[in-house]
Amino acid sequence: MLVTCGSHVALRTQHSDTLLAFGMRGDPTMYEHYWQQVGEKTTVVIRGWQHMSYFSDVSNICWFLEPELAEEIARVHRVVGNAVTEGRHIIVGTGSSQLFLAALFALSPRDGPEPVSVVSQAPFYSSYPSMTDCLKSGLYKWAGDAQSYSKEGPYIELVTSPNNPDGNVRRSVVNRSEGTLVHDLAYYWPQYTPISSPADHELMLFTVSKSTGHAGMRIGWALVKDQEVARRMIKFIELNTIGVSKDSQLRAAKVLKAVSDSSEHGGTWEGVESFFKFSYRVMAERWKLLREAVNSSRIFSLPEFPPAHCNFLNRVFEPQPAFAWLKCERDIDDCESFLRGHKILARGGKHFGVSPKYVRVSMLDRDNNFNLFVKRLSTIHL
Repeated sequence: MLVTCGSHVALRTQHSDTLLAFGMRGDPTMYEHYWQQVGEKTTVVIRGWQHMSYFSDVSNICWFLEPELAEEIARVHRVVGNAVTEGRHIIVGTGSSQLFLAALFALSPRDGPEPVSVVSQAPFYSSYPSMTDCLKSGLYKWAGDAQSYSKEGPYIELVTSPNNPDGNVRRSVVNRSEGTLVHDLAYYWPQYTPISSPADHELMLFTVSKSTGHAGMRIGWALVKDQEVARRMIKFIELNTIGVSKDSQLRAAKVLKAVSDSSEHGGTWEGVESFFKFSYRVMAERWKLLREAVNSSRIFSLPEFPPAHCNFLNRVFEPQPAFAWLKCERDIDDCESFLRGHKILARGGKHFGVSPKYVRVSMLDRDNNFNLFVKRLSTIHL
């Protein structure tokens, strides 16, 4: 039968030639088990006559943002301690992808002689180049690796921290006065990395896709300090989709409320393990299994991360990213092709602006698929 594995279709059989696709899209289906345990606590009932208007709160600069969602976004950041929300405008988007484009639109000079350059340190999120250049905008264009960027004039630097694909904590690298920064903090949550302090930047992007696993909701949010930048981002979303689905917003609010409720109740919440303790535990076990498989094969390597104290979990641990940045050692020059030969599909380093000796592997697939992947990887020897 056909099954999706990392958002790509793979053929599953009872035989050893099963094709596994990992790291292509990072579909966060790992979290399904937790939300099944939660059950009806996150059920939302919307009657046919409810929420029919375009408008949510005309007194808010982001007039299509549901007040319930705004409240729960501020609350979850306050509970976790991973971002400053005071003095920020909360802007909801159809996933952080729409907000990324809205940010480029808002930050691009309107009277520039040429499109402003958009850069990010390699390895960078593989969709940044294609998303930036998709519409061939006259406002902005992709200019590659921030480390080698030397052009004078305004620029926009994308800072993803923890980084997708390699999991490292990132800071800006160009550091010139004419630049503006967009901080993509989709993975700055305690199941992936120690929360050392609240992020405090001019423009920060988050999403439910990687925080709670609800990728299908297509809900993200931006925390924006400058009011004019916020207005321009809102205008982009207004022109693009005339707002954001109220149904998805209300569902996201319900889920975020459950996350905060479970966190405030400590170890368990109405008989269910708290969300971040569950997700931290699962990620820790998966990284342990993967490192054991890599060590047994002796032909792969993984990044090493320094441990740090997490203020939220009150413990010291090493980052355990949503993606593993796997490197083929020895004389294997194309890791993606090598793994394909062993019935494993992964996204190669060239898509992230670096050597094809690397591949990105999703750590967020369902248990059965992840365990099969680890088993298969551990049997690869030269």
